[in-house]
Amino acid sequence: MTSTESQPLGVSGAAPAGPRADLGDVRSVVRLTALIGGPLFLLTVILHPARDGYHIAAHPTWYEITHLTEAASLLIQAVCLAGVLALVAGRIRRRGLASVYTAIVGTVSWFGLIVFDGSHNPATAKYAPQFVHTSADLDLSATVIVLVANVLFPVGYAMLARMLVRTGARAAGLLLGIGAAVYSLGGTAALLGLGPHSVVTSVVEIAGAAPYALGYVLLARTFAS
Repeated sequence: MTSTESQPLGVSGAAPAGPRADLGDVRSVVRLTALIGGPLFLLTVILHPARDGYHIAAHPTWYEITHLTEAASLLIQAVCLAGVLALVAGRIRRRGLASVYTAIVGTVSWFGLIVFDGSHNPATAKYAPQFVHTSADLDLSATVIVLVANVLFPVGYAMLARMLVRTGARAAGLLLGIGAAVYSLGGTAALLGLGPHSVVTSVVEIAGAAPYALGYVLLARTFAS
């Protein structure tokens, strides 16, 4: 089979010989993790508590729970993308495979950011609530985590979107690419620019998480055949 990014991903050709002959279990994992990971991510974004340090100090457990759940949704998405990688290997060019790899790394990097956020901010809020979610709380390690995640996450999904569009999954690709870009903008740029009390951050995050989650749902449909 010729490797090309233009071959529709959701259509199976003749079954190849060898260990790739039966990928039904992988397809099932991709569908299940896509249908769980995307919507669960959106739910946690909607339920995200207020971001100012004083509110976090008053409700640290809820803040930690929402971030733990969001981190779990990102791991589920990473498993989904790993399954996608297994399904498209040998059917698309190396550039397309690099797109999936980058999206996986971006998802894992955002997982790291969420874990850091969910553990660091409640501790800071206990002793210095006025610094939570402000540039004053960014030391070297925090800056590296934030910058790496905010580059790899949107870039990874932009590359994945390009690959999906070129291989026939246009709607899923556009929703994932646009959703990731808008969500990451709300998660960091709007927050640091407008402050933890602004509702703009929540609005922008939800506006990005909604199409992002729908993109995963459509991704599940793409690999349903």
